Amino acid sequence: MSTTVTTPMSRMTALARAELTLLGRTKGTLFAALFVPLVLPVSAREAAGEMDLAGAGLTIGTVVLPAAIGFSLLFAVYSALVGSLVARREELVLKRLRTGELRDGEILAGSALPAAATGLVQSLLLAAGCFVLLDMSAPPAVYLSVLGLLLGLVMCVGLATVTASFTRTSESAQVTPIPLMFLSVMASGMMVPLEILPEKVAAVCEFLPLTPVMTLVRGGFTGDLSAGEVLGAVAVAVAWTAFTVFAVRRWFRWEPRR
Repeated sequence: MSTTVTTPMSRMTALARAELTLLGRTKGTLFAALFVPLVLPVSAREAAGEMDLAGAGLTIGTVVLPAAIGFSLLFAVYSALVGSLVARREELVLKRLRTGELRDGEILAGSALPAAATGLVQSLLLAAGCFVLLDMSAPPAVYLSVLGLLLGLVMCVGLATVTASFTRTSESAQVTPIPLMFLSVMASGMMVPLEILPEKVAAVCEFLPLTPVMTLVRGGFTGDLSAGEVLGAVAVAVAWTAFTVFAVRRWFRWEPRR
């Protein structure tokens, strides 16, 4: 009698495939994750056209491209994953998974892989589209943009898991992500770059979760970030990610909230 030996990667991959199948059957979530981020950059383009970008050393492209990636992180990763985790918890899927070989971390990572992969591919496609359509020049520090995107993916997965911890039902999962999404869009440098905001306001906004992501992504195309600014952005992003790890270990629920 032979036994099948599994590894953490194989278990997470199998779970991710199942989660991807379920995501494809959830039409509302699929629409919000795939199509909304493709439309919202148009609004960012119109808003950017009314700003004094030249005075801040920016262009239409360096405003719209980070915004497009930010929308993808918020809708394809953060919001979609909140709904997915809450739905699986309410259906007792997470509880059943814990009785098998999968460890807690593997369950969460495997459940997040489809959303993270969707966000990554979509962000790359949006970046390529902005690069071509907005006639952007070659980025002088593209590694900063890549770093910002990767940090954003990890952080949004963590933030989604924390938000799911405090979300009671699948219906409320459509509401609980809104505060962070609204705050990120308006104050994290997505729709309005921090360079245009008053200095004191910008100093406060620098500590919001998605601000370092926008700073690094934009900095990769402007090439004007100093080493201190890069380290500061990375430190804020890592701090928020560490907080989400602590919060998930402390408050995440595996059974329906009553």
